[in-house]
Amino acid sequence: MLNRIARSSSKLPRSPVTATKPNGRLMSSTSDLQAFGERHVTKGLGRITPGVMTKGQGSYVEFQDGRKMLDFTCGIGVTNLGHSHPKVSKAAAEQCMNIVHAQCSIAFHEPYLRLIEKLLPVMPHPSLDSFFFWNSGSEAVEAALKMARIITGRQNIISMQGAYHGRTMGAMGVTKSKTIYSEGVAPLMPGVFSIPFPFWHQQAAPPETPTSVLTTQSLYQLHLLLSQQTSPSDTAAIIVEPVIGEGGYVPAPKEFLQGLREVCDKHGILLIMDEVQSGFGRTGTWFAIEESGVRPDILVMAKGLANGFPLSGVVSRKELTDKLKPGSMGGTYAGNAVACAAAVAVADAIKEEKILDNVNERSNELFSSLLSLQSDSALAPYILDIRGRGLMVAVEFASSENPGAIYDPTAVAITTKIPKGIASRVAKKCIEKGMLLLTTSVYEVVRFIPPLNISKEDMAKGCKVFEESVREVLKEAENEQ
Repeated sequence: MLNRIARSSSKLPRSPVTATKPNGRLMSSTSDLQAFGERHVTKGLGRITPGVMTKGQGSYVEFQDGRKMLDFTCGIGVTNLGHSHPKVSKAAAEQCMNIVHAQCSIAFHEPYLRLIEKLLPVMPHPSLDSFFFWNSGSEAVEAALKMARIITGRQNIISMQGAYHGRTMGAMGVTKSKTIYSEGVAPLMPGVFSIPFPFWHQQAAPPETPTSVLTTQSLYQLHLLLSQQTSPSDTAAIIVEPVIGEGGYVPAPKEFLQGLREVCDKHGILLIMDEVQSGFGRTGTWFAIEESGVRPDILVMAKGLANGFPLSGVVSRKELTDKLKPGSMGGTYAGNAVACAAAVAVADAIKEEKILDNVNERSNELFSSLLSLQSDSALAPYILDIRGRGLMVAVEFASSENPGAIYDPTAVAITTKIPKGIASRVAKKCIEKGMLLLTTSVYEVVRFIPPLNISKEDMAKGCKVFEESVREVLKEAENEQ
């Protein structure tokens, strides 16, 4: 029945997106809708391009004004299998015809349990066997923090400088990537402390500093923190991203994650691994933490879990979650049946379509292209660093205006005139050329988050757009001087 409906509806003429004007008449022009949105959508939401998106298919999105753009943002790492993946959309549509809302505090529903069945074999450690599904990454982080405090009977949380965990109150308290997320809303959640992530910027070191040196310094700061500011007996958890996201796409060294595990084991502290952005194949394995062999006590996931349907998860081990009282966790839409059905299809598609193999092949091509730009003598002074894992990749441009630039050896060492806001200018130029690209962090960084099933041809196209954009921005800046 659903297939017949889909076939017949596909033959109907496509109608323009419409909205209602204040006078009650419908409006259909792009300019009308754009103006309507600018008037009625809160200013607190930012956007990288004007326009109204009307369709997404695979690696591309379409706008009402006729633009078709290569999407290297994936809704910020959400549509890992591309837009409107047929298997995922079909699973969600079929679930809609059975039950849409099966509230988690009323009874189990089948997609919820089928999803656990799919995820158990791919967990980064076999001890992770107790699941709770929610709606967003931020909510999942909130749940993980709450669980840590209940389970340990302790208050304090340690997070990383540069970390991003969300914009709700608890998650915002452990977010340390930008002040914009918490500006003007203090007091934040109490009992939060932070240490430098092993990232050369945070230790005022040059980019070529060995990760072993950075790790030693970060772990030293952790031990100092536990001696001076939060006693281990008061510390519930350490929360960390195995690849810092909003902080600049910086992979955590294996020895750093292993060092965190040792500290947590010694003091009975829980290790929370935030894989909201790095999970579900984004880095070339199901979860980024796999490379280190480190066991999380709590794993947080979202984004690519359901390929665009709102769903997040918190996974721990049963011996810990058995300490929670029934009713202490929950939520009206938590673990929605349609979103869970979509996530089951995502798990199947990752295996059936050999997505991880594609990630690693396309990652090699992306890094090869970016490194060739860095080796170009005309561009080399402007490209400071290329980093990441899988298809979670960043390019950092040189800048003499970094935070605390007078103390930053990379900024002090710059002798070439660097265009101001170069990362934003390059991202904007890519958009003008038909490719969506995002910046990230307080430094001059652009991030590549293409679909995990992107084709070789579209990867090459995206790399070409980026190269052209970098060269044109630098040429324009040179003419402005």
